[in-house]
Amino acid sequence: MNLTESAAIDLSLGDIKALDQVIDREALTDLANSLFDLFSISLRIYSARGALLAQAQEEAAIHAFLRQSERASQALLEDIEGVSALIPEDEVAVYDEVTGARYQVIPLAYQGRPVGRCVLGPYLPAELSEVPKKLLKLDSALGREEILAALMEMPRVREGTIVEISNHVRCVLELLLFSNHRAFLTSEMHLASVRENYRELAQKTEKLQDAYDRLKELDKLKSNFLATISHELRTPLTSIIGYSEMLEAGLGGDLSPDQREFVETIHTKGDELLALISSLLDLSKLEQGVLRIHTEPTAPAALIERLADTFVPAAHKKSIDVQQKIEADLPKLRVDPVRFHQILSNLAENAIKFTPENGVVRFEAELGEMTQGEDDGGFGAVLLNIATPAVVFRISDTGPGIPSEALPRIFDAFYQVDGTSTREHGGTGLGLSIVKKLVDAHQGKVSVESTVGKGTQFRIAIPLSAESA
Repeated sequence: MNLTESAAIDLSLGDIKALDQVIDREALTDLANSLFDLFSISLRIYSARGALLAQAQEEAAIHAFLRQSERASQALLEDIEGVSALIPEDEVAVYDEVTGARYQVIPLAYQGRPVGRCVLGPYLPAELSEVPKKLLKLDSALGREEILAALMEMPRVREGTIVEISNHVRCVLELLLFSNHRAFLTSEMHLASVRENYRELAQKTEKLQDAYDRLKELDKLKSNFLATISHELRTPLTSIIGYSEMLEAGLGGDLSPDQREFVETIHTKGDELLALISSLLDLSKLEQGVLRIHTEPTAPAALIERLADTFVPAAHKKSIDVQQKIEADLPKLRVDPVRFHQILSNLAENAIKFTPENGVVRFEAELGEMTQGEDDGGFGAVLLNIATPAVVFRISDTGPGIPSEALPRIFDAFYQVDGTSTREHGGTGLGLSIVKKLVDAHQGKVSVESTVGKGTQFRIAIPLSAESA
């Protein structure tokens, strides 16, 4: 449990200042009523501040009789005030009123601190048999016989019995205090623990929020930097490619075989660098949400056929068999043809790059479903999934496959499954990240299945538009 030192000290002492801090008034009222039912003696329980917490009493017949006299009524009022003002420290205090009746004022303390008091009475001492003379002197009009008759209706208690009753009341209240104090401490310690845990959690949340804001700002600076640098590099690079093309065409004069080879290398590497810069620009625009998607009705078959026309020559150079499977009568999709070709091209390029000679690469399109939340996983997600009609594109290969531990990260920017400096295949790790963001921009889903040693399959589901469904 995480508690501050000061909080622990306060709780160990209890910090109980009043009865009602740990005992509810209903329990005190039950105690007062039970005592009154047993002995017909009134009981009032006060807090340390003098607030009445519980009482069980009936007006004594003698009090009702004496209220007929102004002087007697005044004397009774003074007695009531005297009892209320009596605050004993350690021992039970006894107060005798004008009628000869008595009150027991019982002090209540806990852990050395006064927490309240009880007033037990009025009751008539058992040895009292005559009307007190000072009562008769209050008003000569009051008859002795009437006073005595009213007095005799008050409960008479022996001295030893009243001591036992007062001890019983004190013990019961101390027991209630102890048991309720333990519950109070447990509750306070639990609350203190919850507060401390909440404080620590709030501090950690604040630190995480600060770190998140900082990382978000750094990511934004990174995107702006990449966009600026890429844009600035394109202009001189375009010039380099243009001049290399002119040299290849002989516009600068005839070239020797070695010179032509050098110029062709400059041209090839310039194209590769331009493709990298274009990818960086696309990634930056996608991250900033400024890349525009211009959709139009497009036939899935046309997308697959264009893809095959683009990559069949490169596949044949490696003796790779490119297979196509297109379901008949597929509805048109609302996609950006240029950007969607970029999606399929990135996946096809990877498939051919990683497939060994005499391997197989398959391009497929068929009618299927896209499940909302299908990437979330878990039984609860399955129950809440909503299937939407979609066209599903699949690009698969018979390459080396992707290790299962790498699958969750393959769509991260700049991530390479083989991140060593001696890796066989080049690349920047941007292609799949761009694929994921472009598919998301089309409200689609991209997923991957892979088996090491057997190959990899990427699945892209694009929902049908209202007019296509």
